[in-house]
Order: sequence, then C-alpha cells, then structure tokens
Amino acid sequence: MRELTVRNTNQLQTLQAFDTASFYRWTSFIDASRKTIDTYNRAIKQFAFYLASKGIINPTREDILNYREELKATKKPTTVQLYLASVKLFFQWTAQEGKYPNIAEHIKGAKLDTDHKKDYLTSKQAAKLLRTIDRSTLSGKRDYAMLSLMATTGLRTISITKANVEDIRPAGDAMALYYQGKGHEEKAVYVKLAEPVEEAIREYLNARGTVSAKAPLFASHAHRNGGERLTTRSVSRVAKEHLIEAGLNSERWTAHSLRHTAATLNLQAGASIEETKQLLDHKNINTTLIYSHALERAKNKSEERIAKVIFG
Repeated sequence: MRELTVRNTNQLQTLQAFDTASFYRWTSFIDASRKTIDTYNRAIKQFAFYLASKGIINPTREDILNYREELKATKKPTTVQLYLASVKLFFQWTAQEGKYPNIAEHIKGAKLDTDHKKDYLTSKQAAKLLRTIDRSTLSGKRDYAMLSLMATTGLRTISITKANVEDIRPAGDAMALYYQGKGHEEKAVYVKLAEPVEEAIREYLNARGTVSAKAPLFASHAHRNGGERLTTRSVSRVAKEHLIEAGLNSERWTAHSLRHTAATLNLQAGASIEETKQLLDHKNINTTLIYSHALERAKNKSEERIAKVIFG
C-alpha cells in the first residue's frame, strides 16, 4: 500500500498508514466490539484502495469529499455513512498519534432517510402469517414459535439465533426470554412471553425431546446440520418463505418487518413511546419516535378534509 505523507513546519513525516503495525494501533484506538472493529477495518481498507487507485500519496480534505461523492454514486446512504465513519475515526487516530492531520474533521456523511425501509404487518396480516404455518411438523412448530416470538416482541434476528433453552426464565409473574441486547456484553435484558407464544415454544421444545439447557432455542432440523444453531440468514429465509406462503410477497416485507410490526401494533394498542422504546431496547427515543410519527401521519385526515372543501 502507498505511503501517506504530510509536511509540517518542522519536518516531512511519513505514515505507513495501512501496514500491520499501524493497523494494530488503529484497532486499539477503536473502543468497540471485535465485530465492529472488523467492520471498520474493512471499511478503511476500501479507502486505502481508493487512494491507491487514484495515485494519491498526500490525501487532503478534498480527496475525502471526492471519495464521499464516489461512494454516493454506488452505495446506499447507510453504507456511505459507515465508510466515512471509519475514515473519520482513522484520521482522528493519525492526528492523535502525531502522524497525519485530521483532514476528515467536520466532514458530513450521506443524508439518511428516517423512514423505515421495510413495512410492518397489520394485525390481520400478522394473524394470517401465523395461521398459514403448518404446525404438524417439527420445523413447522419451530417456525410458528419463532415468528410468533418475533412478531410480539420485536426481537432482532441476531437475538433469535443466540437464544438458548436456558434463557427462558421468570421475570416478575411472567416467563421471559433473556437476551444480549445491542451494545451489551451479557444477556441482561428480556422480553416477556405472551401466553400463546410461551405455549408455542413449549410445544416445539417438547416435540424436540430432551435437549441441554445450552442448546439453541431454535435449531436447524435439516439432515446435514440437525440440532445446530440457526444463522441470521436462515431466520430471514424462514420468515420470507412464510410471508410468501401467506400472500405477503413484497421486497418491503422481510424478517425485519416483524420488528416493525411489534412496535406499530404496540403503539396502536395504546402503549406509550417509553414502553415501546423499552420493548425494542432502543438506546435513543428518537428511533422509537419514528414509529409514532408514521402513525400520526396515517391518522392525519387532511387530504379528506381538503377534498370535501373542493368537491363538496
């Protein structure tokens, strides 16, 4: 990889920006999980490839702006944000190390649309989805229990895949599933299991027979990997297949739609924003407010009132 160089008033500094030693110090600078660090590393390598492809040895603020525009032409706004976040962190580090000035300071990323990219299911659609699942097979019992859990709690697919049998424990006067929330190190947060959901999970576990407490709550039942933990891709595939079977075939209906469904139906049923925030384990209430604003817009009858004025 090419060198990055910078001239200051005293000397010409040379930064081997992407060698192994630098990367070790760079990753130590990032206070995040291993998975997040790996993501930032992949992103900063893309920036390194960009510099190399353009023959840029001494990157400037303008180079980063040009990089941003090139990203916008081919990447989604969320991806652009991630790539630029890695660049900004990288140059924060180079400046702190005295290796290169922070040329990325105050550079803005792509503008993100706050609307959800996936649709929620209405109460009738959610009921239809679950009703069409064949519960006579072991896989069917699993899918019904799993999708019922996701639709009533809003759990992410990653939480579903990490759930163990032993994670079902009491919480007050109800049974709950404890899970590792986003940004948490332990399974310290939980969602309560509504009675129909708990019954569906118990029916599935009974059909599986004896399993260890640390066994995955939802397992694969394919011949090649029976009993193994499902992947997030598998959970997404299962959800999509059943959505299609229920006649809900759209790119905007996916496994993540069940999370939106839980939030939306909860608010429609009279829950507060704070209750919904707690249910979804949102860190920022502004994220939860997106659901509230969408519902308020749906209730807005402005168009109907205007039409009455015009057409009588």
